[in-house]
Amino acid sequence: MSASTSPPRPSSATPAAAPPAAPLEGAIFDRGIVSRDTVRARTWELHGTGKVLGAATVVDLTAQGTLVVGGALAADRASARGTLEVGGPIEIRSSLSVGGRLRAAGAVHAAESELVGSTTIAGELRVDRALRVRGSLSAPALWAGQVSLRGNARVPGTISAHDVSMDLEGDSALGAIEAGSVRLVARAPHPVARLLGHRISVSVERVEAETAELTAVDVRFVRAKRITLGRDSHVGALEGTVVRSHPSSRIGPESRSPPPPGLSR
Repeated sequence: MSASTSPPRPSSATPAAAPPAAPLEGAIFDRGIVSRDTVRARTWELHGTGKVLGAATVVDLTAQGTLVVGGALAADRASARGTLEVGGPIEIRSSLSVGGRLRAAGAVHAAESELVGSTTIAGELRVDRALRVRGSLSAPALWAGQVSLRGNARVPGTISAHDVSMDLEGDSALGAIEAGSVRLVARAPHPVARLLGHRISVSVERVEAETAELTAVDVRFVRAKRITLGRDSHVGALEGTVVRSHPSSRIGPESRSPPPPGLSR
């Protein structure tokens, strides 16, 4: 008669803990053209061209010139003048300031941010407090406390904030805007350009807010308690009270066809 066997008892050994992260260095000052595998420092100041193959973790980052980070970028504060390209996510615990060009292959999160120039983000953009943009912004979705933009934007997903104010100076396409107050104003074309039929094209899928002010933009649907329609604004459908309407504004479905060759309108 064979001896009975019992099921194997689970091991009581605990998995090995991950090794602690390497301590931060004190300060790094780079000039000219430099390349590093990774960066972990309390202060990193770059003047020139820098390339990091992996991740960069710093407390204070100041870059003037071109900085390319292959992995993630994490910092308390980051200021870049020139070009900043990051292959991973960006996590800034305080302020992110970029003047020039920002390209991020992952999501970007900052407590507050000022972006001047060209900004292209492949992931979501989240700013806890105020986001100020001067130039072009492209991101799949945007969440912020307040949004102030002067330039042009392409955000096909949701823009969610307490307040959204955009002065649009170039063609723009936006998805859904959900906010307490929304102000969208497209710049009026030059009189000569207007005579030739040229205008800035701003299309918005949906606006939901307490108050909405729309000027020279095309919105498919608006839901707001108080709606102001400025010059050349078009709303496909709306729910709410229109408190003021410019004579050139339009409400309802609309189709447009291009003018015949050689003609303008």
